[in-house]
Amino acid sequence: MHSSLYIHQLLDTSKTIAADIFSGLTYPWEALPKISAFILQLGPTLSPEEYDRIAEDIWVSKTAVVAPTAYLHGPLIIGHHAEIRHCAFIRGSAVVGQGAVIGNSTELKNCIIFDQAQVPHYNYIGDSILGFKAHLGAGAITSNLKSDRSLVTIPVDGDKFATELKKFGAIVGDNVEIGCNSVLNPGTVIGRRATVYPLSMVRGIVPANSIYKKQGEIAEKMDS
Repeated sequence: MHSSLYIHQLLDTSKTIAADIFSGLTYPWEALPKISAFILQLGPTLSPEEYDRIAEDIWVSKTAVVAPTAYLHGPLIIGHHAEIRHCAFIRGSAVVGQGAVIGNSTELKNCIIFDQAQVPHYNYIGDSILGFKAHLGAGAITSNLKSDRSLVTIPVDGDKFATELKKFGAIVGDNVEIGCNSVLNPGTVIGRRATVYPLSMVRGIVPANSIYKKQGEIAEKMDS
């Protein structure tokens, strides 16, 4: 299997309160089915001096800023100094990291948002993981379900790697920049510090330290 898909190659797990969910796993998408149960286990252990339990399965840091128009559904943890903006829609099974930004009209579902990641404008993040300081431009989304409803596979060296998941959007590595109105198709994996041009339709693997210009045209960053 492609070593660039290993958890430690894509994500600094010290940059999320959900670090323990990756213990014993090889690939980051293996964590996706575990998110809900993990939150329900972790939430009750959080300090009541640091987190408010605003509903049975929703924990929000006292330093987080949550707009009154945002919709929050559990299981959910919102970390320190996170910002949940106007009309954000969090459907549950989500971990929002420290200093992360969930923007206006952005929808989250079954995902882990690492510390300082940003999805600030009209984004959809479903069945996905966003790494430390990852940023999605306005309108960029993860598409988490194939049109034929078949299980998601990842193209690797001319072959297809089975994930055994029906719903799997994208793994976006640390410090990745996704351009506005891009679509990350089911099973997309973006390596650390990669950049994706606006209006891109991305499928498969984008290597670390690269620039995705369009399908079949990926350039290595000169400063990598």
